[in-house]
Amino acid sequence: MGTILRDALSRARGQILGWGLSLGMLAALTVAFFDTLLAQREGYEALVRSMPPEVLAFLGGVTDMFSPVGYLGLYFYSYMPVVAGIYAVLAGSGLVAADEEAGTLDLLLAQPIRRAALLGGRVLALALTLAAILALTWVGFALSAPPTGLGVGVGALALPLVSLWALLVAYGLLALLLSQVLPSRSAAASTAGLVLVLDYFLVSWRTIRPELAPLARALPQGHYQGAEALGGLDFGALSVLLGAGAVCGLLALWRFQR
Repeated sequence: MGTILRDALSRARGQILGWGLSLGMLAALTVAFFDTLLAQREGYEALVRSMPPEVLAFLGGVTDMFSPVGYLGLYFYSYMPVVAGIYAVLAGSGLVAADEEAGTLDLLLAQPIRRAALLGGRVLALALTLAAILALTWVGFALSAPPTGLGVGVGALALPLVSLWALLVAYGLLALLLSQVLPSRSAAASTAGLVLVLDYFLVSWRTIRPELAPLARALPQGHYQGAEALGGLDFGALSVLLGAGAVCGLLALWRFQR
């Protein structure tokens, strides 16, 4: 499995650098803008008060955009599950299906390697790739936060990224599972992407439709903390996301071994 892991990580280097540096720069710019926003606080507060509740719902339901939680939730973490989720579902759907559609899977399995080792190595590589991308994102936060008035330590800035990582792993493994039951990689990625977007809308909508709260708690993003993790990780929510990913991964392995 070690050889498979190294090979998969080697092939993911460009994706790590591309996505990681892009999100890192976005994170740095987001934090650097905080002081500018703070200087125009009255104007921005009036703008937020004028927004319809439906718009605020899809911006994370922020009520205080000048607190660290409110600011980072509004300008970064509210939309990050969908943005980074695009990569997660594309990468997850291709862990096996890409080789199958290229006609190289049979050649690979003809080697002295067990199917469980092949899939396990690639799943671990996906999890590490996502972790590396988010680590570069954290570097962007860590480099730009100290000179600003955000008032959050660099260690605390990593906590929301842990919650985001667990969510992305879960969706990546959902895409992997779908690639084992649907006829093509594109169908698996499209279906997982559709679930991701519907999840985002339903969970966002709960702030103005309280009756949707039970449904939101049954969805992955209902356990995603986002910027709220700055105050500490909810290990119960984190375990739900990791558990959902593990179930999808095990079902995908069962299907792959058949």
